[in-house]
Amino acid sequence: MTVFDELKARGLLAQLTDEEEIKELINNGKATFYIGFDPTADSLHVGHFMALCLMKRLQMAGNKPIALIGGGTGMIGDPSGRSDLRTMMTRETIEHNCECFKRQMSRFIDFGDSAGAPSAEGEASEEKHSVALMVNNADWLMDLNYIEFIRDIGVHFSVNRMLTAECYKQRMEKGLSFLEFNYMIMQSYDFLKLYEKYGCNMQFGGDDQWSNMLGGTELIRRKLGKDAYAMTITLLLNSEGKKMGKTQKGAVWLDPEKTSPFEFYQYWRNVADADVLKCLRMLTFLPIEQIDEMDKWEGSQLNQAKEILAFELTKLVHGEEEAGKAQESARSIFSGAALGADMPTCRLQDEDFQNGTIDILGILVKAGLTASRSEARRAVEQGGVTVDNEKVSDVKALYGPDQLSGEGIVVKRGKKNYKRVVMG
Repeated sequence: MTVFDELKARGLLAQLTDEEEIKELINNGKATFYIGFDPTADSLHVGHFMALCLMKRLQMAGNKPIALIGGGTGMIGDPSGRSDLRTMMTRETIEHNCECFKRQMSRFIDFGDSAGAPSAEGEASEEKHSVALMVNNADWLMDLNYIEFIRDIGVHFSVNRMLTAECYKQRMEKGLSFLEFNYMIMQSYDFLKLYEKYGCNMQFGGDDQWSNMLGGTELIRRKLGKDAYAMTITLLLNSEGKKMGKTQKGAVWLDPEKTSPFEFYQYWRNVADADVLKCLRMLTFLPIEQIDEMDKWEGSQLNQAKEILAFELTKLVHGEEEAGKAQESARSIFSGAALGADMPTCRLQDEDFQNGTIDILGILVKAGLTASRSEARRAVEQGGVTVDNEKVSDVKALYGPDQLSGEGIVVKRGKKNYKRVVMG
C-alpha cells in the first residue's frame, strides 16, 4: 500500500487541489510540505494532534516537513470556525508559546540539526530531504512595509471572492474586522515565502483552512508562474459531528502539566463505541490491516479496542513508560486493585476538616468532581458516587485523616470521573 493509499484508507483525506500530482509527490518522497500552527496557547492540544501525526507519517516516507510557527499571524488570529474575535496577545506571550510548541513537536518530528536554514537557491536538499524544518513567519511578516505589501501582494486578491470563503462566513454574521480579513492574505503570503526560501511545494491543514490554502496556491501561480498544491485532512469529529478534544474542564492538552498522562489516557479510553475505530485509523500507527480486523469486534471487545487506542496515543505523546502507568492506574480503578501512582489526586489539608472529619459532599467539591455541595448531594442521592468501589448512599457520610492517609481513597462520580483523595 502506498503512502497516499494509506492516508485514504485511514480516512484522513478531505480536499485536494490535484490528486494525481499530490499522490506522485508524497509516494516518491518529493514533497516539501508545511503545516501552520498559530501559538494561541502555551501548549498544543488534541486539535493539533492529527496534523502532527500526518507530518510524522509523511516524514517517515521520505518527505520533508516544515512546521510553520505563526509568530506573525498569531498577532492577528485566524477567524476560521469562530464567531468572535480572538483575544489579542503580546509579542512576549507569542514568543513564549512558540518555544513551548517547539519542545512538544520534537516528540513527533525529527528536526535534526538543520533548524530553519534554507537550501541553496531555495531548493530542498536531497541528502536531508526528510529532516524537518521549524520556521517562524514573524521573520517576514513583522517588518513588512504596508504600502509595498498591498501593491505587490494585495493586488492579486479579489475581495468579492474572499467574501465567499467558508472561513469568513461565521464572522460575517457578527461583523468581520479588517484585521481578520487580512488573515487569508497573510497565510497565502506564508506559502509564497516558504516556496521561495525552502522549495515548499505543498501545504496541508485542517478542512476549515481550504479557502486560505487555495489563496496560497493561486498567489504562487500569479507571482512565480509555478504550481503548488494543497490538501486538507479530515477534521477530528465524533459521531455527533462535534470536534473531539474537549472535556468539561476544557481542551485536552499535550502538555502533561495541563492534562496529565492519566487524564489524557482516560480521554481516549472513554471515547464512544462509534468513534473508537475511526480514531484508531486516523491517529495511531498500528497497521491498517490490524485495525480492519477490529471492525468485527463488539461488546466488551470494543473496550479492549479503546484500551489499545488510549495506550497507543498516550505512548506517542508522553512515552511508553507514562502510557503504561496510566493504563495500570485506569485498570486498578475498575478491578479494585492497588491504586496506580499516576491517578489524578486531590490532597486535603488540616483546614479542610471540621471537628476532625470531612463529609462526602465536601470531598466531592474539594476533588473537583462537583461544582457545589448541592450538586454533590444530588449525585449521592441518585446513586452515582462510590468510595473504593462501594456505593455511598448517606449524604452525611464522614471521613477522617486516618482513612485518607497512605494511599487514601478513590472517589468516583459516575463511570468516568474519579480522584484519589489523600492527606496533604
